[in-house]
Amino acid sequence: MLQTRSIPALIALAPLALALPQEIERTRPAANWPQFRGPGARGVADPASTPASWDVEKGTNVRWRVAVPGLAHSSPIVWGERIYLTTAVTEGGEADLKVGLYGDIVPVDDAGPQHFQVLSLDRSAGETVWTRTVFEGSPAIRRHPKGSHAASTPATDGKHVVAFFGSEGLFCFDAQGKELWRKDFGVLDSGYYLVPAAQWGFASSPVIHDGRVYVLADVQKGSFLAAFDVATGEQIWRTERDDVPTWGSPTVDVENDRSQVIVNGWKHIGGYDLKTGDELWKAAGGGDIPVPTPIVWRDLIFITNAHGRDRPVLAIHADATGEFDMDPEVSAQLAWSNLRAGNYMQTPLVVDGLLYCCADNGVLACYDARSGAQKYRERLGSGRTGFTASAIAAGGRLYFTSEEGGVHVVKAGPAFELLAVNELGEECMASPAASAGVLYWRTRGHLVAIGSE
Repeated sequence: MLQTRSIPALIALAPLALALPQEIERTRPAANWPQFRGPGARGVADPASTPASWDVEKGTNVRWRVAVPGLAHSSPIVWGERIYLTTAVTEGGEADLKVGLYGDIVPVDDAGPQHFQVLSLDRSAGETVWTRTVFEGSPAIRRHPKGSHAASTPATDGKHVVAFFGSEGLFCFDAQGKELWRKDFGVLDSGYYLVPAAQWGFASSPVIHDGRVYVLADVQKGSFLAAFDVATGEQIWRTERDDVPTWGSPTVDVENDRSQVIVNGWKHIGGYDLKTGDELWKAAGGGDIPVPTPIVWRDLIFITNAHGRDRPVLAIHADATGEFDMDPEVSAQLAWSNLRAGNYMQTPLVVDGLLYCCADNGVLACYDARSGAQKYRERLGSGRTGFTASAIAAGGRLYFTSEEGGVHVVKAGPAFELLAVNELGEECMASPAASAGVLYWRTRGHLVAIGSE
């Protein structure tokens, strides 16, 4: 049930042109795509036109399609003329992948050692520029049957490329592929906290901001949030967290009077001071398997999760303080909340003041981002396929990818309009990247660049 409190009309009606500089930054579309879902994990690309339809088999609106070894659910990232990827290659065979809507929690016993790799590709043709193998052997933690040992998206600032492989370490390279440093955090055991033997693999992605790397490791024992110098790997601060395993990434939000790193959680959804790691605010409860990454739009933080009793969508004021409840009727820190509409897997998306939340069964809901009023609720697909990859927006269109590789293109706006459904030709669990009018999807065995001819 929607719960809301009044918002001053002046704020609700303020046009973007009159917004403060930090509000403009929070809604500015991305040219480079330097991390999971681009800057701030917002998933909003630059305004260059992107195609609504394509045909991979015929090559229509396909710039190129190249084979990529291994199994990875990490997203591609883009900076200048380079694309960066991670992958996990199974020695002597191909890793099994089981997509679909099911509830199997038993982890996979991969046959044979793994080769964890970081790759750099040329953006114009998809040719591999360099490949670096950072780990060879049997991983410390097993993966979910729908998962991958390379689920964490790398990050770059154009000079550094950082990749996180959980128990196998955090690695930093320069743009030419020279290793600069690595960090070993020991075993980072991600899995279902109620069934510790159900190891599901690590997924939280690093974020680079202003010369620092921020990493979140919510695991069975010893959860933490930490900041490191991107040039040297030196630890700047580390804050311990009392939470169960989570799979979302940290989000950096910078204002004139507050800079914070925001994380999802079950016991501890929260914001931390960017410089010191000190806690700024906290909320607890909701779904006990948090996966979606927080996003910020203007002066609101959107957090969602699901599993168990509750599945909230929370609109939190960016200047929130202290510990508070998820009910805005008793907490002034919330603009609104809906405790029964949250996403299990997908990070939400805000475009032109509208919040889009797509469930893992393909049910897409659109809300007014300010008030929480629902605009529509429609199903993508037949209801028999899963949706795990998070959507992105480009050129006034929203791109939702099913696990079977069907991309549902929806017109951005308060009324539902399906423009096309395009097949990628194989399974896809990774969220796409976008830059300069080109969309990039990492599928089961390929990287494909989609752009108008």
